[in-house]
Amino acid sequence: MAKKLWEKNIDVNPEIERFTVGKDRELDLFLAPYDVIGSIAHSAMLQSIGMLTKEEMESLHGELRNIHAVIEKGDFVIEEGVEDVHSQVELMLTRKLGDTGKKIHSGRSRNDQVLLDLKLFTRKELQDVCEAVKELFDALVEQSEKHKEVLMPGYTHLQVAMPSSFGLWFGAYAESLTDDMLFLQAAYRMCNRNPLGSAAGYGSSFPLNRTMTTELLGFDSMNYNVVYAQMGRGKCERNIAYALAGVAGTLAKMAFDACMFNSQNFGFVKLPAECTTGSSIMPHKKNPDVFELLRAKCNRLQALPTDIILIMNNLPSGYFRDLQIIKELFIPAFGEIKDCLNMATYIIKRIEVNKDILQDSRYDAMFSVEEVNRLAAEGMPFRDAYKKVGLDIEAGTFTPDKAIRHTHEGSIGNPCNKEIAALMENIFGAMDFEKSKQAEGKLLGR
Repeated sequence: MAKKLWEKNIDVNPEIERFTVGKDRELDLFLAPYDVIGSIAHSAMLQSIGMLTKEEMESLHGELRNIHAVIEKGDFVIEEGVEDVHSQVELMLTRKLGDTGKKIHSGRSRNDQVLLDLKLFTRKELQDVCEAVKELFDALVEQSEKHKEVLMPGYTHLQVAMPSSFGLWFGAYAESLTDDMLFLQAAYRMCNRNPLGSAAGYGSSFPLNRTMTTELLGFDSMNYNVVYAQMGRGKCERNIAYALAGVAGTLAKMAFDACMFNSQNFGFVKLPAECTTGSSIMPHKKNPDVFELLRAKCNRLQALPTDIILIMNNLPSGYFRDLQIIKELFIPAFGEIKDCLNMATYIIKRIEVNKDILQDSRYDAMFSVEEVNRLAAEGMPFRDAYKKVGLDIEAGTFTPDKAIRHTHEGSIGNPCNKEIAALMENIFGAMDFEKSKQAEGKLLGR
């Protein structure tokens, strides 16, 4: 059985090992490619300060790139008895390179290794989430433009209220995603800072060149204070969780609307047949299971910040093993939100809207405010106009004028989709994803 990086002459109780390792070996597979990339940058820095020869650095880089190729093929495993991904990579290097492999941990702790791996992993996952959000946004804007003239009832208290449109409905969720993207941008900027060189949270007596690793890894800057770099673990995940929860909140609300509007009692939209499921007893059923599951998954994601807070919020400065548990909640969340975004985009692109909703007389009263405003615009005091229309409705003599004449910014006739799209483009474009992609590619010799 392989020795632990920290193990001396006392064997650990197997039950203690099982309990303390937990799901780390399973979750560390997500971090494996980033552990390799970080090690390439770190070894280049070690060579620059005389801790490695050029030949040693080159042999390390060659073997690390081989390990990365194994990871990409899906053949990388953390062997039985090996504690984590950091130990596995170092073990593989030592098997191939002997003492040279043992030198790679100089100036590092597993604390700043896992911090770095998590930041690199999260940076890439946030890029994927942002791109998935942008794809859903584009689908919503396209549907908004396509259906901006199709009227539908607006509701307050789930009672028919005033005229709305499918253009406004689709567009509202598009604009909601621009605010969510702003949170994602903040999360990305917070994540995109280099903790490497903070070691166990107190720096190193080696003359580490942290600026060099920051540049090699394509970070915007570093976590400068080494104590704060360690304190940032948990905090960074919490704030990113808030950004993911914002997206999840938008999706959950949209899913509720879609389920409700798809029901026979509303009949406002029709979901693609291939996106619905049937009943084992009722042959007529076409259930919106995708949106129902999406709603539940996104509601659960909105609990993620609280889960993380409850683990890390009462910890003092310095490292504690409690932080390991955050990975169990945090890492899977990205796959969950991306899956929900992709499902939502697929359906939104194919959803059909009912263009004849207002032929039903039950919606006539929603034009009452239009009539009040018309009378007020002609000079009748607003309160008198309000009373007159109310009495007409009670007497059954109200005849709605269904010709809508809204012109102000963001209204039925002017949903401002171009302005919303420009806002999204400004937020999305401010994140320089290409910089980190190029930096990692260069480290891998691509």
